[in-house]
Amino acid sequence: MNPEEGKLLCKMYLDTIQQEAETTKKVIRAIPDDQMSYKPDPKSKNAHELAWHIASSEVWFLDSIIAGSFSMGEPPAPPPTISGIIEWYDSKLKDRVNMLKNLPGDKLASPVSLFGVMELPAVAYLNMCTLHGAHHRGQLSTYLRPMGSKVPAIYGGSADEPMNM
Repeated sequence: MNPEEGKLLCKMYLDTIQQEAETTKKVIRAIPDDQMSYKPDPKSKNAHELAWHIASSEVWFLDSIIAGSFSMGEPPAPPPTISGIIEWYDSKLKDRVNMLKNLPGDKLASPVSLFGVMELPAVAYLNMCTLHGAHHRGQLSTYLRPMGSKVPAIYGGSADEPMNM
């Protein structure tokens, strides 16, 4: 991959990340404050933990791409409220997106190892970030109705938020 291709992919992936983030915030925002500890199974994360995993891991992916390496540290402590997670996510994501927009093409095209499991151009991990977030957002969306909430439209209408034609 050359630097120009890295910049083009970065723009395309960041546009997608910003669009997906709005949907992610809708799903997280739908968690009722009094149901944050809900989980469908003892092996599952509760709603608060899963919302935090989505938000913090997306920021971790972006930080890792900016740094040019992946490392596992403890994620920051989660905000105690759903609105706190949304505020943290929104602010951190905007900051990281701006930093990535300014990253040189050669850095975006440089190969980066993900813990020795795979090695891809740094920019390719933006796609993995989106896929990881969509996977967990799908999990979280299945929690909403049993918690007494409404399921927002994600990639089309839902029973609670029909698609307007």
